[in-house]
Amino acid sequence: MFFQLQFGFGVVVVVALAVVLSALRILREYERAVVFLLGRFWRVKGPGLVIIIPGVQQMVRVDLRVVTLDVPPQDVISRDNVSVKVNAVLYFRVVDPQKAIIQVEKFLTATSQLAQTTLRAVLGKHELDEMLAERERLNLDIQRILDSQTDAWGIKVTNVEIKHVDLNESMVRAIARQAEAERERRAKVIHAEGEKQAAKTLLEAAQMLAQQPEAMQLRYLQTLTQVAGDRGSTIVFPLPMHLFQAMMGPKTSA
Repeated sequence: MFFQLQFGFGVVVVVALAVVLSALRILREYERAVVFLLGRFWRVKGPGLVIIIPGVQQMVRVDLRVVTLDVPPQDVISRDNVSVKVNAVLYFRVVDPQKAIIQVEKFLTATSQLAQTTLRAVLGKHELDEMLAERERLNLDIQRILDSQTDAWGIKVTNVEIKHVDLNESMVRAIARQAEAERERRAKVIHAEGEKQAAKTLLEAAQMLAQQPEAMQLRYLQTLTQVAGDRGSTIVFPLPMHLFQAMMGPKTSA
């Protein structure tokens, strides 16, 4: 009889201990517990030790750390009717555990689907050149739209980054031809601008030499010196008559 009482007491102790242990939950610093009492929201608890009454209360863990979500490649048709594949990466975190659990069924899946549709909608309003050259502005537009739509779910979208804009082979060749034509156009413009500046400088030099005959003579003699240094060929250089007249002095009358 005594042995039966001890055995029964031991069973009661084990059951009570199991109930107590099942009522204890330990939450890390980045975790929160959304507690429901008989199916109704009660409060948000954590971090640390949390006591849950078995059978009466239920708990759902929520991670508050930043989540990195890879948005799969999306087929996007730009405003200038170019078909591209675009993928992105999304950074968000839960700021209101109550809303994240109650307002949406699976906030991770819902955020992923919303990011895909928003990516297609926003990029479809822009031309291909804007997708390639203005990614920072497009990232901010997508981030702002997602943040406003997920606010009701207790989610804060902190950043959106477009990773790749993939083009088909024919479009890559067309862009290469366009870039080459643009480089040729710039080269011709620069060359024409240089010719224009050179002609202007030569005109100014000619006008200055025309106003100073002595400078013209000095320039003539400098050119003769430069030509005389080349001994590989014979050059016949005309000498202006006014130079002879200057060296012969004034004419005398008979």
